[in-house]
Amino acid sequence: MDIARQSPSRKKAARYAAAAIAALVVILTTVGLSRLKPAAPTVERSGAVIDVVKRGPMLREVRGAGTLVPEDVRWISATTDARVERVLVQAGSEVKADTVILELSDPQQQQSARDAEWQLRAAEAEYESTRAQLDNERLDRESAIARLQAEREQAALRAAADAELERQGLVAHITRRVSQTTADELARRVELEQTRLRVSKSGESARLAVQRAQVEQRRAMFELQQERTRSLQVRAGIDGVLQQVSVQAGQRLATGTNIARVARADKLKGQIRVAETQAKDVRIGQPASIDTRNGIVSARVSRIDPAVVEGTVVVDLAIDAPLPAGARPDLSIDGTIELERIPEALFVGRPVNAQEGRDATLFRLNGNGSTAERVKVAFGRLSATSIEIRGGLREGDQVLISDTSAYEKYPRIKLRRESQ
Repeated sequence: MDIARQSPSRKKAARYAAAAIAALVVILTTVGLSRLKPAAPTVERSGAVIDVVKRGPMLREVRGAGTLVPEDVRWISATTDARVERVLVQAGSEVKADTVILELSDPQQQQSARDAEWQLRAAEAEYESTRAQLDNERLDRESAIARLQAEREQAALRAAADAELERQGLVAHITRRVSQTTADELARRVELEQTRLRVSKSGESARLAVQRAQVEQRRAMFELQQERTRSLQVRAGIDGVLQQVSVQAGQRLATGTNIARVARADKLKGQIRVAETQAKDVRIGQPASIDTRNGIVSARVSRIDPAVVEGTVVVDLAIDAPLPAGARPDLSIDGTIELERIPEALFVGRPVNAQEGRDATLFRLNGNGSTAERVKVAFGRLSATSIEIRGGLREGDQVLISDTSAYEKYPRIKLRRESQ
């Protein structure tokens, strides 16, 4: 029996057709798979933070962490080069204004104080000597004037007697003229001496003023040296708490070195750091509150630091109410500043990394809450715990406000309950 054989050309055509069909299947499969959406990842509902979009009054606030700091702080510095002898009070102790914190020693300062005292005494002695000398000179002039006045009176009497005798013809005319001339000369001498006495009194005042100025200068120097000597007994200066002692016994100090810091513990203020992006809306006088972890007290913004340090701005809060028990300097606090009250707004809890006036995407839950779809949202004004919605969401929508950065490439996610 003869077997029919296929020609080589037919076999080759069949292989080509099979290869083409296989290639077509691969292409169609690839295209189909490329059009499939990526599988939605599953997120535990218990680990997600979900909030509902609301409409109504919105309170804009900013928050910052910080500490309680004293309003009245006094740094004590060395007024002279000295050596620390003893530290009498340690940091943390309550002190009075006259409490001696530590003792310093400076032999050169003690010598300077003694020199200033002797210079003052010498200046006072010189002043008294000059005044006594001027008094003697004035008395001598007054005595001379008294003698001249007596001689003038005698000459006047003699001139009057000679004039009478001349009228009676008992004395020559020349004699009367001589006696009259003598009386007139003495009268002029008296006037001149009296003028010199008045001028000398003016000169006395000037000379004494110079001496008095030297005495006051020496006294001021003496008091300064005395004050420096007393400052070797370093005192607190104000009632409060000794916060810091920066030196140790035996240490050598230069003039101006900070020794200690004393603060009034009964007058504190809050000092918080606010992000520079939120600090632009903070104004002096705005109401605020301070959480000391042991109570909340009302406050107000009293100062805004003009400088930005590491992305934050320092804001001082003046406390308007009594502080709770346990409040002390350097206590950690949280401060909240009220910026404004918006009477009507669409808002939601503040999502992670949300920025004021910027667009972003959030996952919005569907009706039964089993899945969430990514939607674009336009944000408005920002608060500490909420943010205004200007587009993309409606009142009543539920959105995830926790961190969803791990699912940026997915258009939707599944939410799984713990029981599932």
